[in-house]
Amino acid sequence: MELDLVEISPNAKPPVCKIIDYKKFLYEQKKREKVLKAKAAKVVIKEIRFGPQTDEHDYEFKKKNALKFLQEGAKLKAFVFFKGRSIIFKEQGQILLLRLAQDLEEHGKVEQLPKLEGKRMIMFIAPKKVK
Repeated sequence: MELDLVEISPNAKPPVCKIIDYKKFLYEQKKREKVLKAKAAKVVIKEIRFGPQTDEHDYEFKKKNALKFLQEGAKLKAFVFFKGRSIIFKEQGQILLLRLAQDLEEHGKVEQLPKLEGKRMIMFIAPKKVK
């Protein structure tokens, strides 16, 4: 009859087997996995870039955009980029990122505190779940 004996659940007592067409079984299994993968939530990461001496107005504008990104459900990657000798202002960059985290704390949760990587100080903020 061109059918195969396929073990469906090996851990059950007694093990469950079916007599089916194995190639059709594999095809349907791949199809199910593809549908599940399509339904999986995709993580979107939005970036906001600051300089170590970002002005108050620029900070407020970028904070407003960050708030919009978090409300849309995207993760936020905020970073301070140090050009040339501005690396001596590491403390200012860290203060700026911590201030942003404090301003956005009711909308997002800090996933990674500010950390210096090369010429960038990076911080991640994840959106809080809406109840």
